[in-house]
Amino acid sequence: MKDEDRYQQGMNVRRAVLGDTHVDRTLTQITPLNEEFQNFITRYAWGDIWSRPGLERHTRSMITIAMLIALNREAELKMHLRAAFNNGVTKEELKELIMHSALYCGLPAANATMHLAQQVFDETEGQD
Repeated sequence: MKDEDRYQQGMNVRRAVLGDTHVDRTLTQITPLNEEFQNFITRYAWGDIWSRPGLERHTRSMITIAMLIALNREAELKMHLRAAFNNGVTKEELKELIMHSALYCGLPAANATMHLAQQVFDETEGQD
């Protein structure tokens, strides 16, 4: 696949997962410094990895959230907690994922994520 095709496929997946509002906001914040990086993210993260046929987006969301909990990446974690709903992940599944992460990632990581998830749930309340 050509880079331009991969970029377009990535943009379609990125919009489907993260939503148009988030992607549009990101595109308005492109600068000479981050332009190539944003293109890289769209082509490879979204156009290649998130587009692979081996896992459903639901599963990819759950895996991504678990890894971000372990890595303590709050900004990305909050973004993917929001995006998980676009991939059919439920609040109950997120709760169970966070409970499971307490065992493997540690109580502080799970506790911080519980608070972050509650913020996301409160923000998305009524959007269901």
